[in-house]
Amino acid sequence: MAAEQLATEGCAVTVVEHMPSVGRKFLLAGRSGLNLTHTEPTPSLVARYGVAASRLAPAIESFDADALRAWAAGLGEATFVGTSGRVFPESFRATPLLRAWAARLDGLEVTIRTRVRWVGFEAVPEGVGVRLLGADAGAEEVVVADAVVLALGGASWPKVGSDGGWVEILSAAGVTVSDLRPANCGFTAEWTPTFVDRFAGAPLKNVALTFGGRTVRGEGVVTESGVESGVFYALGAAIRDRVEADGRATVHLDLHPDVDVAGVAARLARRRAKETWSTSLRRAGLAPVAVSLLREVTGNRLPADIGGLAALVKDVPLTLVGTESLARSISTAGGVAWDEVDERFMLRRMPGVFVVGEMLDWEAPTGGYLLQATFSTAVAAARGVLDWLGERNP
Repeated sequence: MAAEQLATEGCAVTVVEHMPSVGRKFLLAGRSGLNLTHTEPTPSLVARYGVAASRLAPAIESFDADALRAWAAGLGEATFVGTSGRVFPESFRATPLLRAWAARLDGLEVTIRTRVRWVGFEAVPEGVGVRLLGADAGAEEVVVADAVVLALGGASWPKVGSDGGWVEILSAAGVTVSDLRPANCGFTAEWTPTFVDRFAGAPLKNVALTFGGRTVRGEGVVTESGVESGVFYALGAAIRDRVEADGRATVHLDLHPDVDVAGVAARLARRRAKETWSTSLRRAGLAPVAVSLLREVTGNRLPADIGGLAALVKDVPLTLVGTESLARSISTAGGVAWDEVDERFMLRRMPGVFVVGEMLDWEAPTGGYLLQATFSTAVAAARGVLDWLGERNP
């Protein structure tokens, strides 16, 4: 995105990619439909970025959801608004968009060098000395650029390129980098083998999750090691922080959010003679996985009375004891500290070097917010590069 902006303004641009092809993480995001952005009003969208909202706001306001949709349409990929305001390409795939994008860059005469890794900087009299190491030749070279945009991602899904190898390089140069941590990740629970055997992969549909004073509704998924997806991602940052601080976090699930406790109790009161509680719970509207979850969290000792059981259905305490690995997280928290970059996304310690995307210290829930901020910061940094070059050579 930064390359496109700069090349459009007449800059000679080279993209250095250490993987055999570009856009691999973009394609990975497309496996679930490529959620590009979100249609909620820009002020509400910006608020999704929490403590980093004020720093990201100018970039997102300058290249907002409408601008991103127009950009996709310009590449021949019209978008549509799906559930909950999420925006997707009409093809629901990343491949056509990436293919058209690559063709546009080629038309702008952007040079793309693959299987070449950035390994640091070299002091040069003018410009920025970029040290590059080719995977094939194995010889290091120094390329002098007028400006450099670092767009190296976080450290989730390293097999597609974002391996976090840049952290050591920038830290050694004195740049403050907050620890990279899993974001939009799954959490581990102490499931019994029987529960795992029967329900790993089963969805928890239409539930409400409460933690830290917030409640969200949606779905989750039981995994072999714990839970993931939906509601757990939505409150994931707070849950992760508690797990890291205390070694565990207890969240509360409402398995029947459309009915109050009295309503659940009334349904359970219709229990037939000799009917098991499991059957009664299923007849009350709970899926088998939800019924088994009640047994799992109580050590298979369900309340003996209808009132107690109804209350449990509405408030299931689930203890989570860890996070899934950073490598398997959807995104990354942490990164280059905001004090290290100016309003143009240029590193204060390295004039002419700009940082974008997940390299910066921000996080957001899923829903289109991840790609939106990544694209917006890339556009902002490209404009910052133009300002920087203009100041040096009016």
